Amino acid sequence: MQIESKGTKIGRVLLYAFLIVSAFFMLIPFAWMLSASLKYDKDVFVFPIQWIPTSPRWHNYKEIWTKIPLGIFIKNSAKLTIIVTVLQLLTSSFAAYAFAKLRFKGRNALFLGYIATIAMPWQVYMVPQFIMMRSFHLNNTHLAIIFLQAFSAFGVFLMRQFYESVPDELCEAARIDGMSEYRIWAQIMLPLSAPALSTLTIITFVNTWNDFLGPLLYLTRTELKTVQIGLRMFIGQYSSDYGLIMAASVVALVPVIIVFLSLQKFFVQGVATAGLKG
Repeated sequence: MQIESKGTKIGRVLLYAFLIVSAFFMLIPFAWMLSASLKYDKDVFVFPIQWIPTSPRWHNYKEIWTKIPLGIFIKNSAKLTIIVTVLQLLTSSFAAYAFAKLRFKGRNALFLGYIATIAMPWQVYMVPQFIMMRSFHLNNTHLAIIFLQAFSAFGVFLMRQFYESVPDELCEAARIDGMSEYRIWAQIMLPLSAPALSTLTIITFVNTWNDFLGPLLYLTRTELKTVQIGLRMFIGQYSSDYGLIMAASVVALVPVIIVFLSLQKFFVQGVATAGLKG
């Protein structure tokens, strides 16, 4: 049994102390948001901060449902997020299998060209995309958001890195047994890639749920808007209801927390495994 040296123990203690302090400072904004959601507007920016309100205003959480159609916005966000997440899991895992386990001419060049798009900011091709969607008459439809986000270069990269860690002999044995490439992908690769799929699910869900600029560009009708756009409705021309904004933000954060806590045990494993080979 290996015994840790004194220097190693001190280093480990310092590392844990640094991580605890970092986590504390990262959680301060969330604690402030939760505290502000229970205050009147006049008390939100009072200094020094009153972390626990003396008279919590729970009515904020009731008023957010009546002042704007928050229920419709959450429904739209859930619809878009679930559809986009499912499509990205399918397209990314399927394309990644082809890049990792199939041999065809120009495979590496095609993969590098596709992955290179990650380095290109969305603002560069935002206008051409908008013109294209408008020419397809998809403005003010959820299909515009779904079509544009159904494919992910990062998702393909993540899944391919994981598939590279799966032995090629496993696929070769399946082909000898007469299994098609579709069956190998569906019955062998997908079950083995649960950690990577969980990681991609968390990343895609959070990005789609929190997307603001995309829905802002394509959705102008109230009944189609998402919860992130709906939060702007609490901001008027001359004043802002900060207590209501914080209350609605807390409600909007709940689905993200639920998804992360449900899949977090696979998250670190998926990220670590994706970097083993490739």
